[in-house]
Amino acid sequence: MKRRTFIKDTAMLVAAVGAGNALKAAEKMTDKTGIPGPEGNGESAGGDGEGKLITSAPMLQNYAEESIGVAFAVGAMANGYVLVSESPDMSGARKIKCGGYRLTEISDKVSQIRVTGLKPSTKYYYKIGADRIHYGGGYDMKILGNEEDPVIYSFTTAGKGSDAHFCVINDTHVHWPGLEKTITKVNSLAPSCVIWNGDASNTQETIESQIEIFLDPKISAKDYASRTPYLFSPGNHDSRGMANRHLERVWMYRQPEERAPRDWDLGRNFAVRMGDVALIGLDTAEDKMDTNPLFAGLFNSDAYRRAQVAWLRDALKRKDIAKAPYLVAFCHIPLFDSDPKANPGDLAPADKDPRYSPDFAIWQRTCAELWTPLLEKAHCQLIITAHQHEYRRDDPAPGRSWTQLVGGGPRLEEKHFPTVIEGKVEGGRLNVTVHNILTGQVEDQVSFAPRKR
Repeated sequence: MKRRTFIKDTAMLVAAVGAGNALKAAEKMTDKTGIPGPEGNGESAGGDGEGKLITSAPMLQNYAEESIGVAFAVGAMANGYVLVSESPDMSGARKIKCGGYRLTEISDKVSQIRVTGLKPSTKYYYKIGADRIHYGGGYDMKILGNEEDPVIYSFTTAGKGSDAHFCVINDTHVHWPGLEKTITKVNSLAPSCVIWNGDASNTQETIESQIEIFLDPKISAKDYASRTPYLFSPGNHDSRGMANRHLERVWMYRQPEERAPRDWDLGRNFAVRMGDVALIGLDTAEDKMDTNPLFAGLFNSDAYRRAQVAWLRDALKRKDIAKAPYLVAFCHIPLFDSDPKANPGDLAPADKDPRYSPDFAIWQRTCAELWTPLLEKAHCQLIITAHQHEYRRDDPAPGRSWTQLVGGGPRLEEKHFPTVIEGKVEGGRLNVTVHNILTGQVEDQVSFAPRKR
């Protein structure tokens, strides 16, 4: 909310309801920006109503070998949980509550549960539930009731014994017709996991809009991610807007014990072994310089990109990653472009230079210089990127041994058609198929032999 509008509207509230009540009303208005309101105001922000408590199907997030995230939307103050079992009848189920070790998480928007202590390459069954909470203050809280989704869902953890089959979607940009057809195709392919390769968002100012994108999208398959786990490599739009500054409130990080202290802020990076494929996720961050006056010095992408170097170096040395026959990396902004006039994303201070166009990064030269030497040394065969809204394949060339695939766009249009990039190990090779979502035809195919090790 703009400061001038906030002051004006607050003054109107004072005149209408008195100064005391106006403060509470203003706090609620502030909450609409996606920033949590003040605590301890004696009110239950979600109310104690009797409406539906669980308001979305669960979404499986941050697919991993020994853990997985489960998130779902709630319509009132709630404390969510997951029941998980190796048995289809849920016998011997373990109950995991939302939140961390010290306190459970009470929210009237989203419940996030990180299920840890799982076995690699193992099928699990799960149900979601939530307790309805009355919260009137630090000494005034009680459970008013309980709601459980009757559906028993399932997932299979990552690991060397998992099916090496993934799909990649990108640049969906809250364009529902394109997303509808994209998810329909993904579901028909039934991969082990999906990588959402950035720009799921536009500019999101409220948590409600984020919930709509990820947990309750305007598509037919409301349970699109309830049995198929998703990984996320953010795009530049996924950090724009007040709510997107705290995207982790809807798309969770992994638990602290799953990340080294040095990598505390790298919650979007992932290194996952899935059958014979090692999946590496990197975050190219903004497509504009930190020094661009448009962002008023409120972004810190350069330091973030550089911090990922040490993480990547260690991830590639992990035994399960190093020994995988295939290494595939994912990031939103391309790491190569053959057009010498394409803006490389390092034009300080404001992304402008008469030799290049447009005034934002078409590709990320800084990330390429930081990351690709490590990926080259590890014999990475494929980097899948996005951002340009037009499908392209860049085959290996002297000085660059990896193939780059650039995913399509969000709209059902001839030039900017959406793609689903499918990778599957079969016949001793990693076969990659690019599906054109507009035509329903195969747009491209490429195959990879096992890498040198």
